[in-house]
Amino acid sequence: MRLSFRGKVIAGLLTVVPANERKFVDEMANFNFSRARSLKLKEVMGYDRHRIVAGPVCASDLAVAGLEHLFARGQLERDEIDALIVVTQSPDYLMPATSHVVQGRLGLHTDMICLDINQGCAGFIIGLMQGFMLLDQPAIQKVVLVNVDVMSRKVSPRDRNSFPLIGDAASITLLERRADAGTIEADVKMDGARHAALIIPAGGFRRPSDAETAEMVEDEEGNVRALDHLKMDGSAVFNFVMSEVPELIGDLLARTGTGVEEVDAFLCHQPNRFMLQKLADKLAVPHAKMPSNIVENFGNSSGVTIPLAATFNLGEALLTGRRTVCLAGFGVGLTWGAMLMELGPLRFCEMIDYGEGG
Repeated sequence: MRLSFRGKVIAGLLTVVPANERKFVDEMANFNFSRARSLKLKEVMGYDRHRIVAGPVCASDLAVAGLEHLFARGQLERDEIDALIVVTQSPDYLMPATSHVVQGRLGLHTDMICLDINQGCAGFIIGLMQGFMLLDQPAIQKVVLVNVDVMSRKVSPRDRNSFPLIGDAASITLLERRADAGTIEADVKMDGARHAALIIPAGGFRRPSDAETAEMVEDEEGNVRALDHLKMDGSAVFNFVMSEVPELIGDLLARTGTGVEEVDAFLCHQPNRFMLQKLADKLAVPHAKMPSNIVENFGNSSGVTIPLAATFNLGEALLTGRRTVCLAGFGVGLTWGAMLMELGPLRFCEMIDYGEGG
């Protein structure tokens, strides 16, 4: 589905990562894998370290910390938020929505829209689309988009397919109207027929959690997890990305008449370094233009990896100048989407740590 947005911009980006850092070499003993094979996996996939919450930290905790940081520095005022979107797959509660929890904790005014979206890897793209559409309403001047996940709490620490990759993080993105803004072009596709490729089998109403779903079971590859944990079919996800995403991004560039050389940065969701480099090769994009260093430093934090790639790699540049960027998210759902836009100069573009202990 093709979408276009005019007169809207990303005005600021903030990312929040737990201070609690874990190293892959310290966790290798948890996996049913030889040390030599684990080190080879580390080299190929780009594993090194990841940031995960320590203790019962929830999505709203990271979101509130990020927004309070902006309020304290005068980069955003509480009363100017007209809509709050929270994109998460790890909500504080089944009900109410986490956006309402954040609104209440921050004491925001009631004349506003609070909205939760259940999306993951492509959640930043989906959140931007929703935020830009809300800005079509005359009453809405500023939208705050929060992407946040604490998926480490739903991944088995004995699952080498997923645990070394996983990271927890939040991002705060300020969206607003600007008359001189250029056109933003986007494309998104979804295929629920392949939803089982990335799934937490238990915990919803289809299969409520109980003693049986908490039982740890070893699979044929030596991973140990329960039905309450995230399960990823790595081969299916890799094949999906390689077959669908290059075509989507290629079509977006073609229909906008944009060459790869005209794009300053391809800021993509980061499942792992190997997959991103293969994606760059299929698109004939120089590796330097598609950063792949988020998983090795922070972990795969679902929809937050795109704003993390921006703040970590382009922070200063986006504060002072403008860049043509292609954003792309792909994964759970299955969902894949891309967006071409001018980004910067931003009001804020930084990364902060959450707490000493995560």
